[in-house]
Amino acid sequence: MSRMINQDQTIAFIGAGNMATALIKGLIAKGCPCANIWASDTNIEQLSLLKNDSGINVSSDNAEVIIQADIVVLAVKPQLMNDVLLPLQNVLAEKTVLLISIAAGVSIKTLETLSSTQQAIVRCMPNTPALVEAGASALFANSSTSEAQRQQSQSILSAVGTVCWLQQESDIDTVTALSGSGPAYFFLFIEALQKAAVDQGLNPDIANSLALQTAFGAAKLALSSDGDVAELRRKVTSPGGTTEAAIAQFEKDGFSNIIARAVEKAKARSEELALLSDNQK
Repeated sequence: MSRMINQDQTIAFIGAGNMATALIKGLIAKGCPCANIWASDTNIEQLSLLKNDSGINVSSDNAEVIIQADIVVLAVKPQLMNDVLLPLQNVLAEKTVLLISIAAGVSIKTLETLSSTQQAIVRCMPNTPALVEAGASALFANSSTSEAQRQQSQSILSAVGTVCWLQQESDIDTVTALSGSGPAYFFLFIEALQKAAVDQGLNPDIANSLALQTAFGAAKLALSSDGDVAELRRKVTSPGGTTEAAIAQFEKDGFSNIIARAVEKAKARSEELALLSDNQK
């Protein structure tokens, strides 16, 4: 459930790329004052654009933004986490902040090693639809994170979509395979659907428009329904009809097994990348 943004807290972003920008815009839209948001980045041009567009505070000094903050969102590339966090250990030791990491594959253990074993840390796996405030984020907190800090994390990520909490950190690898990589699966399906319609003689622009709207409508219908998607599928699959014929072909070609193997491969790769990250610390 979405929670209100605490307007008395200051949130700092280390890294000002697309995901950080999406979160900043979402927070502002939910009522977080621009004066309470800071961002740092090595890209001065990006910082200038962000400041002009949103009115937040910016700096090229990571330590400066941490000094201002109650909550620090680590929005840097995973391979840069060592270089970013190690120089900040002394600053983090001098004040109590919540760290929220959206860096894929960087474990809580690694983040604690680079900061402190007493550091409150929430690891988050968002996905790219957060860029249009339709994201799906899964969160996991370490034992040093208080209930209030968990709520703070949830309110920040809820600004750009839906949020769920994981019971164990290892579930993040499955989440990565499901919702992290998932948008690409749907794009691939839409792409294949468009091509199939064009191959049957439909105008490409019409095929594109209908495929996109059908995907949007199906997702919206599923979100608004009290039943599960299997029940929705059954309702639109009339016996002896066109939908039944198509689904029968999907099943004959092993559609469910294809999806299962793809998710399994994505999860395994997520586990490999996390292991590489841990070994590089």
